[in-house]
Amino acid sequence: MSKVLDVVIIGAGVSGIGMACRLRTEQPGKSFLVLERRKRVGGTWDLFRYPGVRSDSDMFTYGFQFKPWRDYRTLADGTSIRNYLGDAARDFGVAERIEYGIHCTAADWDSESQLWTISATHEPSGEKRSYQARFVVSAQGYYNYDQGYRPAFKGEEQFQGQIIHPQQWPENLDYSGKKVVVIGSGATAVTLVPAMAEKASQVTMLQRSPTYIFSLPGWDRMTQVLDKVLPEGWSYALARKRNLEIWQTTYKLCKRFPNAMRRFFVGQAKRHLGERFTMKDFNPQYGPWDQRLCAVPNANLFTTIRKGRADVVTDGIDRFTATGIRLASGKVLEADIIVTATGLSVQMFGGMALRVDGAPYNVAEKMAYKSVLLQDLPNFAWIFGYINLSWTMKADMSSLYLCRLFAHMDQHDQAVVIPRDRDNVRLDTSVLDQLNAGYVQRARHLLPRQGRTMPWIVRHHYQEDREMMLRTAIADPAHLEAQPPHSAAQPKVLRRAA
Repeated sequence: MSKVLDVVIIGAGVSGIGMACRLRTEQPGKSFLVLERRKRVGGTWDLFRYPGVRSDSDMFTYGFQFKPWRDYRTLADGTSIRNYLGDAARDFGVAERIEYGIHCTAADWDSESQLWTISATHEPSGEKRSYQARFVVSAQGYYNYDQGYRPAFKGEEQFQGQIIHPQQWPENLDYSGKKVVVIGSGATAVTLVPAMAEKASQVTMLQRSPTYIFSLPGWDRMTQVLDKVLPEGWSYALARKRNLEIWQTTYKLCKRFPNAMRRFFVGQAKRHLGERFTMKDFNPQYGPWDQRLCAVPNANLFTTIRKGRADVVTDGIDRFTATGIRLASGKVLEADIIVTATGLSVQMFGGMALRVDGAPYNVAEKMAYKSVLLQDLPNFAWIFGYINLSWTMKADMSSLYLCRLFAHMDQHDQAVVIPRDRDNVRLDTSVLDQLNAGYVQRARHLLPRQGRTMPWIVRHHYQEDREMMLRTAIADPAHLEAQPPHSAAQPKVLRRAA
């Protein structure tokens, strides 16, 4: 076992690299390691290798505030994002603090030593390892990296072609001249269809129901011009602020005026598709932002469909056949390759088991404190981004909050913090119940609960989160307890800073 660390960060994706960079700048005296299961940084952007994989948030808000995105593409490809994260790790002295190939299987808190012990396997060698830390930060996301959601389809064993899930994309797959059916209508499907249509003979997006799809400019010409006349960094800051306002305003309008926004999104699809537009295929059954919107650059999905290189079919699946899919309507789709873009499987903490003094910790029975800490769990943080804005904006706020918390604990000689619910405010709803997406509904029993009152409510509201996480006092006598180092005495409440 190595020396005791101040912080262990699990995951080297956007959340973990962001947290590590913030530690280096805000808390340079803290010892830490980043434990990453994969062979390099990137997280999501290293896992997914399917054609056209890219962000579905603009890069000026998805990129880090402390490291400007030096590109004018609005939605960047996965390789560029992975390289950006690698550059951030090197620039901020984080790269040498990452251990790769580490699969964390369990984390045990011991109240007597006031330490976490993380049990792990070094997957390349099979060696068992353990790490001890005063604080653990889970930056593992919220889905299963080993397996996506893959429903069983009747008759699929009869299909003579290839069936592929985007999460396990075969290296060097040749789909040139092939007929491809992509099952799904979410962010992955709307990315795959125009990308595969460049080589495939025909691509069909088979959807059970439509999704809201809207087009963004693929190149930010305004920022490109401003970069030539403004001091370095100003154009990035302006683009970030502008895009944040656009995303926030869009979300608020969708919630306040759903019918008007439905007409806007459906109207945009109609303008781009022309005679290829049908209400059945592009008019969703749910309200805007009841599920996450799907952004496409330069209307590429619509353009591909309009040119006849791809089409959309809205129907149910009866069964797979030897040569394709028979639909509920009786129509048959011929296919050489079927891509099941059917979504994610939610998994908390990368499947890592949590225990407090030997007792299993069930996160689905607990609430999130200020969206970062977890009820009754000592010295443990969970970084969870936005569902209605760029993930990184919430993740970075969480990192800054944790750095404030560490500084406060050091200043007041506190070794342990534990969020407590003294008023029994837990609700049955989860932190993602604002969305009715399939993967969310399937995972309600796995996610933390919402509370009736602050600080137990996860609002997904940028301004309110900034106030709560970055401006209010860390000391919270009503909800946050603390213990001094190696004390057997009863926990005391955090003192308010003078």
